Amino acid sequence: MKRIISGAILGSIFLVSLFYGGNLWLAVVVFSSTVSLWEFYGILATKAHVSKGVGLFLGLIFPFIAHVGMSMSSFVVLLAISAFLTLFIEIIRRQLTGKSYAIFNLGSTLSGIVYIALPWTFLVILRGQPWGLFLLLTLFFCTWSCDVFAFFIGLKWGKTHFCYEVSPKKSWEGFFGGLAASLLCSGILAFVWEFPPLPLLLLGLLCGTAGQLGDLAESILKREAGIKDTGALIPGHGGMLDRFDSILLNATLAFLIFEVIWL
Repeated sequence: MKRIISGAILGSIFLVSLFYGGNLWLAVVVFSSTVSLWEFYGILATKAHVSKGVGLFLGLIFPFIAHVGMSMSSFVVLLAISAFLTLFIEIIRRQLTGKSYAIFNLGSTLSGIVYIALPWTFLVILRGQPWGLFLLLTLFFCTWSCDVFAFFIGLKWGKTHFCYEVSPKKSWEGFFGGLAASLLCSGILAFVWEFPPLPLLLLGLLCGTAGQLGDLAESILKREAGIKDTGALIPGHGGMLDRFDSILLNATLAFLIFEVIWL
């Protein structure tokens, strides 16, 4: 019950802010990106020292840059600057203390920006499109439908392990159940909105497959770190990254297909 209530509250916040868009959606994305980055760097910190400041700063400003309509070249430049800034910090650290963590910090800082900050930023860019509301509503509804049905079908009928060494409880039965639910959800939304079905069905297929792989991507990080959840912000779910791990990959691929390729 705790999981259901907290999930309903969180989902309502996202749907309301997504519907209104603008500064409200930006605020939700900035908060989600920053918390997710903090949790991600916390995972990396179980293995070695991590300087979180550079990554968290970019996690804050990337959505703002997207919101004001700056070009993608701005993100590339900031990504390069963050690499050098991280190295300069380690130069100062070594000069003052005799120790540095440049190799690990460079990789961890950039990976957090690429894995967390950019996908959340893509959601700001997509929402700004004329069709962005329908696309993102479909993305969220299909991802959540996939998660729910994959869990319950896997719990009830799951017998064939899907990726045992990474996530022992996942099954092929749950995987295909989640995929079917995502496709069904996208078809229903296309019918209700009287929207051309192909784009939404493509998004449903994407969410039903890539979303589950995105969940496994986060699972392998937690397994190597030896933790169950990335945080405790959402009762019954864990951290922000636990709840939106599938969205990260889905948002990235949706941006690639509908913003870069399709248009």
